[in-house]
This record gives sequence, structure tokens and C-alpha cells, in this order.
Amino acid sequence: MRATPLLRLHTPTATAALRERVRRPALLKKLADPADLAPLFNNDDYIGWSGFTGVGYPKVVPTAIADHVEFSKLQENPKTKKKFNLFVGASVGPEVEERWARMDMIARRYPHQVGREIAKGINDGRINFADKHLSMFPQDLVYGYYNLRKKHGEPRKPLDWAIVEATAITEEGAIVPGASVGATPEILQSAEKIIVEVNTLLPDLYGLHDINHSWIPPYRQPYLIKHVKDRIGEPAIPVDPDRIVAIVESRLPDNTGTNAPEDDTSRAIARHLMEFFSEEVSAGRLPKSLLPLQSGIGNVANSIIGGLAEGPFDRVRVWTEVLQDTFIRFFDSGKLSFATATSIRFSPEGFEHFYKNWANYKDRLLLRSQQVANSPEVIRRLGVIAMNTPLEVDIYAHANSTCALGSRMLNGVGGSADFLRNAKLSIMHTPSARHTKTDPTGISCIVPFASHIDQTEHDLDVVVTEQGLADLRGLAPRERAPVIIEKCAHPDYKDLLHEYYDRALHECLARGAGHEPHMLRNAFKMHLNLMEHGTMKIKGWD
Repeated sequence: MRATPLLRLHTPTATAALRERVRRPALLKKLADPADLAPLFNNDDYIGWSGFTGVGYPKVVPTAIADHVEFSKLQENPKTKKKFNLFVGASVGPEVEERWARMDMIARRYPHQVGREIAKGINDGRINFADKHLSMFPQDLVYGYYNLRKKHGEPRKPLDWAIVEATAITEEGAIVPGASVGATPEILQSAEKIIVEVNTLLPDLYGLHDINHSWIPPYRQPYLIKHVKDRIGEPAIPVDPDRIVAIVESRLPDNTGTNAPEDDTSRAIARHLMEFFSEEVSAGRLPKSLLPLQSGIGNVANSIIGGLAEGPFDRVRVWTEVLQDTFIRFFDSGKLSFATATSIRFSPEGFEHFYKNWANYKDRLLLRSQQVANSPEVIRRLGVIAMNTPLEVDIYAHANSTCALGSRMLNGVGGSADFLRNAKLSIMHTPSARHTKTDPTGISCIVPFASHIDQTEHDLDVVVTEQGLADLRGLAPRERAPVIIEKCAHPDYKDLLHEYYDRALHECLARGAGHEPHMLRNAFKMHLNLMEHGTMKIKGWD
């Protein structure tokens, strides 16, 4: 379908940098002023953005839309108010999404987000948020599942708009992404009209990406990946140039900020894991170079990657979602041979180093779509070692990654379950306790019963805190609980948790229900005490 031409009040002049990056000259005729594009977006439009973990997202056009809404005072009148349905592979920069959330411009959001304002909008009931595994979101978008205005599965494109950032456009009109891929291929595939922000501040990253088409069953194809560095697609995202309705130049950096710093707790967790990996190598269950590693984001992940950079393992490979600054140290140590991800989330200093030394990294790195990076098929075939951080883990190894106290959404499940369900080794790492306003260890991260369950007991092999590591492989539930409590719980909660388990075991065995013992009347007593008194330190179970 040929897109409708857009009315332009101003015709910007293409800079030399933009002419160099847009290698299909006909597209330069579609160069537009963002201010002219902003009024074209209607209330209830379905809009897809590029971006993943605050990298590679559009900056100029979303800002222009917010400026238009704010300066025209559209949100003050119910008849002129604009709220949009927003689809992004994961999170984007706070200067755009947080502003949209603060201005109440988001009606629905899919499938993962990070930010205080958008989380507040979700928990206040102003934003309908559909949390989804990151490997499944792009395919479900292509299936048509998210278009609530039409019957599910209708073949028409479900998105009104795609606004994506590129570092170049090829002669064929294919889009070269920036430092993330995420769900951008499927968002482009699903959109009626496409706006491309070509960011000339960033280097042309042609060659960094491996892009494949998302087919619909019964025509889906296997991902023919047997090694981390295998390519299966193209270096750019193919697009029908007729659907590109506007080109905008951008020179704004990704607003990533600094990464979470390492601390004594995260370093202790990393030490436990390094010892565990060494034992697995000695036992012959892992090769000396380990198996491809997946690591989440945060200070624990930073410490683990830092530990590997200084550890005894050589020629390590990584198959993950996001690379943080410590991966630069891992590369520079010579111990990391190749890494594939769907996003690079470096600090501004990390990006400066990375781009300045691009020649040193470009042959050891590949970015794929999140549907491939998080593919259960590939994760299981490669034997990935998956490591992620939950909010809490219960004594039987159910993990909660999303909802504090069972109800308050934080960010979303992300890709953790994609990896943990399918990995050769599924590891959850967390501090044993977190602070509250009144108690430095007021929250136990090891609880009797997780208040929300994202990863089940059937999926986890190892739980580790700064206190120790619990190897749960092959253990029945009644065997797991004492091990998790003894190895992983904070000393302030260890006796309480042992007492809970012992009493639950006694009661449940007495009534012939002893497989996974619980006292339902007390299962959330620690959580309720936290809500009422600011600490999980209850006086007892009676």
C-alpha cells in the first residue's frame, strides 16, 4: 500500500551529513520539519517506536509531538485530549517517554518500560500496560494480537505509525539501526506509515546488525544458528520506500546515564558464581570456556561480567539481550571472544570509548532482533547460562520479577523468562535483603511464598545471594526449601523462614498434603507486615 503524502509547511535543507547517510536520494525529497509532523498524530493512534533499554529510540519527533500537545493545551479539554497506544521493544529514553507519561499522553503501553512517571501512570490506572515476554511481543504484534480496534488476526497492518531511529538508509531504502535492534523490524513490518529519524551524530553502524524477516505460521522458518557468531539475515532492515512518509535529521545522543555501580553485595554474589562455574568445569559439566552467557542489567550483572574479565575462563562467548560498560573491560581483557545482543547500553563515556575504538570491536559483536536474541529455540540449542535478578524468590524457587507486594508494577518481566525457561543453567541472583525507610534489612528477598510469580520452580536451577549459593538441580520441593533458606537468606530472617517451613511441613504432612508445604494463613504474613510496619521482621507465626 502506498502511503498518503504528508503536508509540509516547511521544507528543510538536507545537510551534507544527511545526504551522505541517506543513500537513496529520492528519500531526501521527503525531508520534513518535526513541527509539521506533530499535528498529524490523532488521538488513539497506534504508534511503534524503535529502541531497547534506552538506546536507539526516536528523539526528535516524539519531542515535537509532546511540544505540540503542550503548547496547544490539548490535554486540558477532553474533546481535544490526545492519548496514544505505544509499542516499543523495551524501554526508551526518559526525556521522551517520561514526558509523555507525565502529560498523560499514553493510553496503552507494550511490553516493557522503565521510568518513575510511566510506572506511576500504570499503577494509578491511567495507562493500560500489557506485560509480555520479549521474545513473544514482536511475533504477537505481527500476528495482529494487539490491535484492539479490529478483530485479532486481521491481516491489515495494526500500527498507524512507526517512528524509528537510523544511522543510515541504504540504496535500496533499508534502514540501518543504531545501537539497538529490539522489535524495530516487526514494528516497521506492522506500520502503515513510517517516519525515519536519521541520527548523524552517531557513526554509520552498517555491518553491526543481523536482521531477519518475521514470518507468520505456517510459513515460519527455523533460526539456523549453531554458534554465537552465525549470521542468518541482512545488515539492514528492508522496508518498502513508499511507506516512508518522512525523513527527519537528528543529532541527539541516547540518554543512558551511568550504569549501576558495583558494591560489596554484588561482588560477593559474583564470587559465589565464579566458584560455582569453576566447580562445574572441574566436574566436566561445562567446558573451560564455559557456555554462552546471558546477563541482565544492574550492579550484580556488572560485577559478574567484571569477575569474568578477571577470572580464569578464556574465549568466553555471550548470547544476551544487553551489553553494559563492563563488557568493554571484558572485551579488552581478551577473554571475551564474541558477543551477540539486541542492544548496547553503555554510559556516555562507554559509548565514546566504543565509537572511538570501533575497529577493535566491530568483528566481535553482532546485534539481532529481540525475537532472535531471546528465542527459546536458540537459547536451548546453544546451552546458554542465564543469569537474572528478581525482586524476590520464595523457599521453593518461584521468582517474582515484576510486581512489588503482588500488585505494584515496576518494569515488566522483560526477557528473563525467555532465558530462564530454556537455558542449560538458569540462575537467579539477588541481594538477600533490601532496605526500607525505617529498616536497613526491612525486606527479605527470600520469602515463604512469592507475592507474584513470573518464573516458576520448574525453571530455576540456582539461587544465589551474597550469603551463598543454592544448587537446586534434582532436588524435590521439600529438599529445596531448607537449602535456599540456609544458603541464601539473610541472617535476620533465617530463623523465621526455617520456622515457617518446619511448621508448614508438620501441618501438611498431617493432612496428607506434604509435597510443597505451606501455611496459607501465614504465607504472606511477612509481606503484610511490610505494608503495615515498614519491615518484614514479624514477631512470630502465631
